[in-house]
Amino acid sequence: MVKKIRVFITGATGGMGFFTLNEFLKDKARFDIITLARDSDKNRKKLAPFTEAGDVSVVWGDLTEYGDVLECVRGADYVLHIGAFVSPEADYHPKRAMQINYGSTANIIRAIKECGQIETTRMVYIGTVAQTGDRMPPIHWGRVGDPLKPSVFDYYAVSKIASERLVIESGLKYWVSLRQTGILAQKMCEVEDAIMFHNCLDNVLEYVSDRDSALLLRNLCSGVDESFWHHIYNIGGGETCRISTLGLFKSLFGRIGIRDLSAVVDSKWFATRNFHGQYYLDSDRLNDYLHFRNDSLEYYYDI
Repeated sequence: MVKKIRVFITGATGGMGFFTLNEFLKDKARFDIITLARDSDKNRKKLAPFTEAGDVSVVWGDLTEYGDVLECVRGADYVLHIGAFVSPEADYHPKRAMQINYGSTANIIRAIKECGQIETTRMVYIGTVAQTGDRMPPIHWGRVGDPLKPSVFDYYAVSKIASERLVIESGLKYWVSLRQTGILAQKMCEVEDAIMFHNCLDNVLEYVSDRDSALLLRNLCSGVDESFWHHIYNIGGGETCRISTLGLFKSLFGRIGIRDLSAVVDSKWFATRNFHGQYYLDSDRLNDYLHFRNDSLEYYYDI
């Protein structure tokens, strides 16, 4: 009998994490999934179908509690560290953002070492496009290796930069950092916070869909060349997922017959600088390894 690949997924009740969980369960015969989730009525209801079917092992706890993390890491072949305290909540609670994002990463690395798995466990850290900070046109293209200059007051980005550095200096045999971009998902339509006006109209992003993000992680855990590890990659959907904020508004409202944006959007509502976003010069590198790109912006328009 072939031994299953044990995968510890953090953040499985969040957007990207939940899609990732479902993607792995398409191949239950190959993967053994464990996750760590905060004990709440909402999370128990969300994960109930998986726990009742015996498809997922859930440790009810907290990423900032080392004992909880240790329980999940023990025996794991892969750790997919997707879970994070993200904006806009992180903007209001910067100390909490650092405690969760940096603290959880430190706990995972410590647990891998304590379990004697430094040579075997593959740690996949999910970073963010926000790490490179304000990148407005005309300098709106970026790549791994660009200076890390988080936008002013972007404590989420600061916490992710610090966490990524922990991973790089961890001494683990297998680590990789994947900097996630804007995710095309239903949740984009549900934002009710001032952050939606922080995103400048001429800001650009190379988006990726939630389901393509999940697919890339499953493909990663299915096996990659040794040359893949010890690097940082930008996650991006490619040319068909590149658009400015203004362009996105034009497409969305145009589909319901609104051609004159002045009827629904006032440019004075939006910031003019200090927001991350870029098109990638190097996002093809990750797709060459993991072959995950399927969706274009049409995926979001159809949601």
